[in-house]
Amino acid sequence: MTAYCSFGNRSHLSLHLPAFANLTEADREILDTVLNRRVRVLPPRHDIIREGDRPGHVCFILDGWAQRYKQLADGRRQILSFFVAGDLCDANVFIPCAMDHSLSTITQVQLAEVAKPDLRELAEAIPRVGEALRRTEQVAIAIQREWTTSIGQRTAYERIAHLFCEMFMRLRDGGATQGDTCDFPLTQSDIADATGLTQVHVNRTIQEMRRDGLIELRNRQLTMHDLDRLMAVALFNPHYLHLDPAESQHQPV
Repeated sequence: MTAYCSFGNRSHLSLHLPAFANLTEADREILDTVLNRRVRVLPPRHDIIREGDRPGHVCFILDGWAQRYKQLADGRRQILSFFVAGDLCDANVFIPCAMDHSLSTITQVQLAEVAKPDLRELAEAIPRVGEALRRTEQVAIAIQREWTTSIGQRTAYERIAHLFCEMFMRLRDGGATQGDTCDFPLTQSDIADATGLTQVHVNRTIQEMRRDGLIELRNRQLTMHDLDRLMAVALFNPHYLHLDPAESQHQPV
């Protein structure tokens, strides 16, 4: 069941976008007003929009985790990306065509639905917001390139390590980590579908990372025991995320 509410507080998005453009306080207030017009609360593991649907709005994640995926006729699934608070859910949002993939929640999610005309008007009225939205999409495309490289070239150990590094860095940039620990609601099935591996292979690889003293994954929380070494193992270079240098203490390896 879908619930509707007012988000009330300053959205993660209006806090996240200044990393991509120099938004003024007035810009942020206008952005928050637009985002608060229609806010939905969706339960875990619930489709936001399905392949073949024609969306009339754009979704912004205000809280929780979501995913983009493709599902084959026989039920096999490929996860294409993960979304956390502050993320715009879809690229090419102004193209008037049916969805060629699906979006679903992983945890309970609060999301803002912004009508496409409203988003166009916002981007035209405040060019800095338009610039920030374009740059968030550029980052999304860069992440997709990294995922393609992982599936094509990285080993299983490197793929999973890279995913752990990426999600931890994204969450830390959004202020959603506690020291070396972050919430991590992905199941081993989710990790398998995102990395092109079997669940058995994912389980064995995570156990190996534990034995190597790199991570601990327990009770839906991920702890980085040695982030620098994990980044080196994963061949992880965070430059593609375009994190605010003031928020990132780690340099590319």
